[in-house]
Amino acid sequence: MRTLSIAGLQTVPVFRDPAATLDLLRGRVLGTKAVVPGVDLILLPELHLSGQPRLLDEQASYPDEVAVELPGPLTEALGEIAAEAGVCLVPGTVFERAPDGRVHNTALAFSPQGELMARYRKVFPWQPHEECAPGSEFVTFDIPGIARIGLAICYDGNFPEAIRQLAWMGAEVILQPTLTTTSDRNAELVLARANAIANQLYVVNLNAASPAGLGRSLVVDPEGLVRQQAGEAEELLTDVLDLDAVTRVREHGTAGVSRIWDQAQRLVPELELPMYARPE
Repeated sequence: MRTLSIAGLQTVPVFRDPAATLDLLRGRVLGTKAVVPGVDLILLPELHLSGQPRLLDEQASYPDEVAVELPGPLTEALGEIAAEAGVCLVPGTVFERAPDGRVHNTALAFSPQGELMARYRKVFPWQPHEECAPGSEFVTFDIPGIARIGLAICYDGNFPEAIRQLAWMGAEVILQPTLTTTSDRNAELVLARANAIANQLYVVNLNAASPAGLGRSLVVDPEGLVRQQAGEAEELLTDVLDLDAVTRVREHGTAGVSRIWDQAQRLVPELELPMYARPE
């Protein structure tokens, strides 16, 4: 049986203070490990590491002020935290300054040994509000013997092509750190379930808590059923994902009848769909 014990920290940063947020993150990761000793993976919200200001605060220049080069001191510190806790750590996202000077909204993933396993630049920034440069490729990483994990960030989930591409790359779980403070949170929850159903995989959509975000994080299973859902306040969202359920649903169908993924695998290669032209 393949299982993945996850913990989502629906929390808030220290606004406008990335260094203090990093210190707080370390304590909360170690605290989570103490509460859930068997946890395999810990996830935090979008832009948590950058101490993103509240939505209505002036912040036009903030990404440029706090953007960091990756890898660098931040990844070293996060790797140490992951190794100290002995967990796979996906510490939300950070404003990254690329070699060409552009700023990206970037998710990171660290192994329990502290190695940087994956770096994903958000392909679909929330335009026109988010001025970060879009990334150019989708990213997965493996937890050996358990599952392949796909990374998506917030608004990526509004584009079905993004989640389908990750599934096409072998993802069985989508980790989607989010920072939503607006009234379309209801739509995001619908899309999280729809993306899970359409691709027959788990979706973990982790939003920031109030007052940084609207919370209501959730874990959706491969048939679109909500396994866990948080409120709006700070909360530790925990679950143990049965990865064999992905295999079962894809082989036998949602509710035992709709074999979406099997049909996609058989028919997509014969269709002219550029998004799926290079399956990996």
